[in-house]
Amino acid sequence: MTDLEIMPGVSDPSVRDLLHRVTGIVGAAHVEPAAPNSSPLGFNSGGCRPRRVSALLRPRTVEHVRGVLRACAQHSGVASVHAFSTGRNWGLGSREPAGDVALALDLSALDRIRAIDVAAGWAVIEPGVTQAQLAEAVAGSDRMVNVTVSTAQSSVLGNVLERGVGLRHQRVDDLAGLEVVLPDGEVLRIGWWPDRERPTAVYPFGRGPSLLQLFVQSNLGVVTGAVVRLLPRPEALRIVRVTFRPESLAGAATLFRRWVTQELTSGVPKVFNPVAARGYGTEGGLAMAHLPVDGAAAKVAALTRIILAEARDSGVFVEVSVDAEDPGSPHHEVTALVERAYLGDPDRNDTLFRAKMGRVAEEIDEHVGFLFFLPVVPFSPHALVLAEQLLGDVTTATGVSCGATAHLLGPDHVDFVVALRFTRSPDEVARAHRALDLLYASFTRAGFLPYRLDIDHHEWMDRCGDDPATRRLLRRIKEFIDPRGVIAAGRYR
Repeated sequence: MTDLEIMPGVSDPSVRDLLHRVTGIVGAAHVEPAAPNSSPLGFNSGGCRPRRVSALLRPRTVEHVRGVLRACAQHSGVASVHAFSTGRNWGLGSREPAGDVALALDLSALDRIRAIDVAAGWAVIEPGVTQAQLAEAVAGSDRMVNVTVSTAQSSVLGNVLERGVGLRHQRVDDLAGLEVVLPDGEVLRIGWWPDRERPTAVYPFGRGPSLLQLFVQSNLGVVTGAVVRLLPRPEALRIVRVTFRPESLAGAATLFRRWVTQELTSGVPKVFNPVAARGYGTEGGLAMAHLPVDGAAAKVAALTRIILAEARDSGVFVEVSVDAEDPGSPHHEVTALVERAYLGDPDRNDTLFRAKMGRVAEEIDEHVGFLFFLPVVPFSPHALVLAEQLLGDVTTATGVSCGATAHLLGPDHVDFVVALRFTRSPDEVARAHRALDLLYASFTRAGFLPYRLDIDHHEWMDRCGDDPATRRLLRRIKEFIDPRGVIAAGRYR
């Protein structure tokens, strides 16, 4: 059988030679060459252009990853590698690379929790370890995982490296150490790692310059392991749910900021505009917020009373409730699931996720259309009102509804998650992408800069006002670490 019969979608002889080499490393059963006119990566939920990928590899060990990168380094100018964890980077490109590549590495088979110390508050995990898997490992203990509201089957490490936001804080704050395979196959362990001979405090910064953040949102190496923190589980937690009319946003934001600043709330309170609030059962054009309060039981009871009283006395809100305490409330089941998530339970049945998305996780890329836009907005009534006005302008211009969730990350800034839902018809896909282009332009003009990029907007790395000298330094670091260009330029090139 000829190469073209084995690899009908791969015409370049140099790439076919590379595929022969990597097949010998990872095994033929774990290599999927491209078929003619199709990508081995399948669909993506954003309706983005499929990139050309010569083959999809599924390494099962760190040694496989090392061998693949070494082989690519010896095929300079031919091989470029794009790695992903479980591929559920929905709304930003899913499994797709930012540009055309020779090889895609699916790291989901690296799925071990290598070590865990619940008392000390850390776990060593691989890229394929899911929220459900890690949460199960600490179930019943006094530690928990900082989960997100995405599917329980999403990668913990993949989201950490994207600076995703959990329900307790940004997930990159949970990062203590990284295992990185460099483009030449060398393996580094940076930050904090457990010492077999003696217990040491989990302190990721070490001495001298810290390299840990160099490999976050980075194409300088392939991450094959990490140390992540396990957080203390609060003794008690309650969610105060409030709804308000869109025109009351400024007044609501003033109260939210007071409660965050004065530490009446805990974790990451979430504010949903009317489009996003519908996913949680809030109708009638109302916006909604979940305000977590946790800690010792007496503290939770006292702070909940304060928030309830201030919220009711303000005249800002339509409804103020603690639904999880009232089985008769129409929002009891949803709020109870939200409380469990704030306590580190990612809901392995994906009840709330399926209700919002209309599909199970495995069907999202093929059947659901949506894009994400993720800017950071100052935490002020004026900025939040302006952000909603900008969303309205995009809807007026394109007809695309913008669901927005504001994650209140502290007294000064908000992670503003904008979701664009659409059907998968060509016209709807084009409209959604036009809406996304307008969001990048209008929010950036207002100073609301994106902190995560999708695969079609990597050029915004150079359009968001970063210091040009800093960008040049990063390119010099890339040229030093990866002179052969083994690891593909990504969204954060």
